Amino acid sequence: MSPFAATPTPPYYAVIFTSLRTAGDHGYADMADKMVELAAQQPGFLGIESAREDGENGLGITVSYWADLVSIRAWKAQLDHRQAQAMGRERWYASYRVRVSLVEREYGLSHH
Repeated sequence: MSPFAATPTPPYYAVIFTSLRTAGDHGYADMADKMVELAAQQPGFLGIESAREDGENGLGITVSYWADLVSIRAWKAQLDHRQAQAMGRERWYASYRVRVSLVEREYGLSHH
């Protein structure tokens, strides 16, 4: 499986979630896995890519890709996701930023 999301030809949207974690897991890993599985079931979901610096408290960046803004709004409002957002604010994140961007162009290199 490729570490890259299999996105379509642009345009599409990217939601960039950049975070700094608090100390300890406190159920974070399980919830993160659940949210990825749940997001993948949502209309308009195109894929996800995620990375975190060394150590659980390092800078993390997760980019989810979506077909349109309506799909992004629906995901933000999804009940289980709203509960996870609240838990994130209360216990998992020291700070975070969410950026929603329109992807107009995509290119890359693959030796596969």
